[in-house]
Amino acid sequence: MGDGERVGADTPQASPQEASKQAGAGEEQVDRAQQEGARAKAAEKQEKAEAGAAGHGAEPRGKRTDDGQATYLIAIAEALWEEMERDERVFLLGEDIGVYGGAFKVTEGFIDHFGPHRVMDTPIAEETIIGMSVGAAMEGMRPVAELQYADFITCGFDELVATAGKYHYRSGVPLPFVVRGPSGGGVRASAFHSQNPEPWFAHAPGLKVICPAFPTDAKGLLKAAIRDDNPCVFFEHKWIYRRIKENVPEDPDFTIPIGRADVKREGDDVSIMTYGAMVHKALEAADELAERDVSAEIVDLRTIFPLDKEAILESVAKTSRVLVLYESLKFLGVGSEVSAIIAEEAFESLDAPVMRLAPPDTPVPFSPPLEDAFLPQVDDIIDAVDKLSKW
Repeated sequence: MGDGERVGADTPQASPQEASKQAGAGEEQVDRAQQEGARAKAAEKQEKAEAGAAGHGAEPRGKRTDDGQATYLIAIAEALWEEMERDERVFLLGEDIGVYGGAFKVTEGFIDHFGPHRVMDTPIAEETIIGMSVGAAMEGMRPVAELQYADFITCGFDELVATAGKYHYRSGVPLPFVVRGPSGGGVRASAFHSQNPEPWFAHAPGLKVICPAFPTDAKGLLKAAIRDDNPCVFFEHKWIYRRIKENVPEDPDFTIPIGRADVKREGDDVSIMTYGAMVHKALEAADELAERDVSAEIVDLRTIFPLDKEAILESVAKTSRVLVLYESLKFLGVGSEVSAIIAEEAFESLDAPVMRLAPPDTPVPFSPPLEDAFLPQVDDIIDAVDKLSKW
């Protein structure tokens, strides 16, 4: 007889009541473990989906919910599809947008419907993609170029800035095309896949620069950009792609005018001027500030160039305190121009200095804790508003 058998033989037998109690406790532990396991799997699935949204291997684009809600990703896809159906001059070109359906699955299924002559897979050569777009637009087509990441738009900088931005001014001939670029951080995609390059192009005459924060805005502004006779740079924040849903208009003629900001939340005590993913951080902070009886107005710029000066100045006149929140680097970022406009044209309305909140002038970190420290967070916004309120 082994030691294990002797121990078992010497162990007193439990009563039926105790045995039942022990069995119930065991079942409870199993149930708890199963629930924890299910939660862990759900969290892992969400983490994978969000990681996939940062590049190749992304999950299918999906479709609207039963009550008509669409993600930012779906809204952009609808805008492209509707404009291609409306105008045969509209065509798409970019890396892996055809057979693969795009790095983020925006154009999934497009090649099957429109064919390879209107959904063109290209080599990994951004300067060629933008150069082809410029040439096609010169000939009356309306190309929409997709870059897998906005960071690599620098490879086509000369074609976009030196040629596209100046062509209409120099020749009088319209140059209608759109460059789409997934931009921004918060998805653990490292310094080479997380930049916000919009200030570079806002400084280039002849280009319109658009950075929507919501699915409805993304759809309406992209459709307006495709119909515009000027080159437009359209930045889509990756963090928003699959996270934000809303009821998006299905009218194929729905557009949003380029150059108009939108007040996402009315307030009286402080204005938070922002755009892109930071709009959602600002709205979350506004909820917490409301619990402290601080009323924050959230102004979503939506378009970086042209800026809606009227909306900016109107909000400043209302609240007298301003926080300019942005994800492009602080030095010479978009917020620098917004701050200058307020200082020059709304100084008499101010009860406190204009405050900027933006990332430091370093590359975007890959480490999750460092990236979180790099990007403005809700607590940072609340702290900044607290400082403003002391004036």
